[in-house]
Amino acid sequence: MAGAKNHDYHILPPDIWPFVGALSGLTFTTGMVMFMHADEGAFPEGLWRVVLGLGIAGLIATFFGWFSKIVNEAQSGDHTPVVQLHMRYGMILFIASEVMFFVGWFWSWFDFSLFPAPIEMISTDNGPIWQNLIGQEGAAALTHFPPDGIEVLDAFDLPLLNTLILLCSGTTVTWAHHSLINGDRDGLKKGLWLTIALGILFSCIQAYEYSHASFGFGGNNYSSAFYMATGFHGFHVLVGTIFLIVCLVRTYKGHFTPRQHFGFEAAAWYWHFVDVVWLFLFIVVYVWGGWGLEPH
Repeated sequence: MAGAKNHDYHILPPDIWPFVGALSGLTFTTGMVMFMHADEGAFPEGLWRVVLGLGIAGLIATFFGWFSKIVNEAQSGDHTPVVQLHMRYGMILFIASEVMFFVGWFWSWFDFSLFPAPIEMISTDNGPIWQNLIGQEGAAALTHFPPDGIEVLDAFDLPLLNTLILLCSGTTVTWAHHSLINGDRDGLKKGLWLTIALGILFSCIQAYEYSHASFGFGGNNYSSAFYMATGFHGFHVLVGTIFLIVCLVRTYKGHFTPRQHFGFEAAAWYWHFVDVVWLFLFIVVYVWGGWGLEPH
């Protein structure tokens, strides 16, 4: 029969959302560039707000429109075992790319800490550049990491509490996963509720910690590396929490079965990845980074 499906693959029909997502991503990045140069007067005042707002709105619409179609495909049986296998490969590669993303921040942290040298911006004929002062002043230019005068955060105060919270959240999401595999819908819901609550609690404590830190974002290597590494992790916690909230909503709608639940499995993998990254951040940034110094 012409047009009959004789394979296990899901051939996607033409859709507008990939185009909308790509256009929205371009608009968003353009708005961010305009925002970063707003003080230079290169663009009409306030234009960056319009461009950036349109980009964010388009991305949010893409998330809802595109992801809802993926959910409908899963519920209609389009995600066959072969399709699920390839989706698992895709999620594994995505997490691998995230690992390399954080490798960059750890690399910068170790570079700044093992080879501490002051860096300042100087003016040249080609514009301002960042220059390492070690070439100008020799060994006398070396400084400590963190720099003198910075009161680091006590690793065994709020950071330790957040570590315990994330470790507990890894346990609760595993409980939810095993409940799903064994057909225990009530345990699945309770595990998801607890994991989401712990994720929100972690984010709140992180925000409180930032607001009471004795150092700001810019000004030196230590503060910039600290906020970039821990801040991007906090963003991933936020994304993972939204991921789990979507899974909770789907659970109440009757989605997921013991044999087909890749959406939840991907969320659990992502959450465990966030947990592991935090363990490295806690040991390297908070404990080792502030070892022997007077905490704030």
